[in-house]
Amino acid sequence: MLDEVERWLSTRSWSAADRPLPALLAAKRALGPRGTVSVVLPALNEEPTVGLIVRTIRKALMEEAPLVDELVVVDSGSTDRTAEVAAAAGARVVHRDEVLPRLPALPGKGEVLWRSLLATTGEIVAFVDADLKDFDPAFVSGIVGPLLTDPDLAFVKAMYDRPLDPAFAGATPGQGGRVTELVARPLLNLHWPQLAGFVQPLGGEYAARRSLLETLPFPVGYGVELGLLVDTLHSVGLDAMAQVDVGVRRHRHQDGQALGRMAAAIYRTAQLRLARGHLVRPRLTQFDRAAEGGFEPRTHEVDTEERPPMLDIPEYVRRRAA
Repeated sequence: MLDEVERWLSTRSWSAADRPLPALLAAKRALGPRGTVSVVLPALNEEPTVGLIVRTIRKALMEEAPLVDELVVVDSGSTDRTAEVAAAAGARVVHRDEVLPRLPALPGKGEVLWRSLLATTGEIVAFVDADLKDFDPAFVSGIVGPLLTDPDLAFVKAMYDRPLDPAFAGATPGQGGRVTELVARPLLNLHWPQLAGFVQPLGGEYAARRSLLETLPFPVGYGVELGLLVDTLHSVGLDAMAQVDVGVRRHRHQDGQALGRMAAAIYRTAQLRLARGHLVRPRLTQFDRAAEGGFEPRTHEVDTEERPPMLDIPEYVRRRAA
């Protein structure tokens, strides 16, 4: 590990408990409009979990302690009752296709996060996945806190234990995050060693200043977390980045083939950042056992599209000016 990263780990890694809520509220009041906080939950068929997450944030961080100003669920085409449940729990629900309708929406989580910048107003934007179980409000207060108390920070990532669901054969504590360990961490250590100190580089819980997010491109699919991490490093430097321990993260796990597609998109995102030249549009072929015997190939396109920095979008610029 680089000496720079060891120093960073000792000065830019904290626990959520290091910043109690009263201190955060005082810092928020002192910042005035610069301390407004938007929380975004990207959601696709998350009916079983999204309601509890929304209710917990509303009760703990909007009603009891007014830390969060805006709570938005961006639905990316759910076929279940995700939108209805989220609205009943107290979130403002926005459909992905309603934001910037002149641009047809592309499938993918990154697309939803990119469009959420037009659907929110806070100067600090926190992203939280909508499939979390046993949700704790520290997932929000922990990542928002450093941005309220330290003007030198621009990007804060959550870190946590990530146990694998016992339903998975051979599951042991701490063995979640398989794509992180097999793909993302080796890529970062080899090509961007300054980012080797991030415990959960692909985690979906992180907060950033709007002034940073609006300048960055967003990969539309699974590569969004790695892309934002790498681009933030190049934009503001390691000392403007931090991570906060929020405990344990439990969520719905993907099967092996879904993880393969995720890994391919993440590798592609890294590849684009390593060499911005002409690259063949990649595909990933996987295999399923066929009912009649043998194996049946299934080929998937790998996410390659990226949305430009939001500051390049006229509708966004007009709204910010207003």
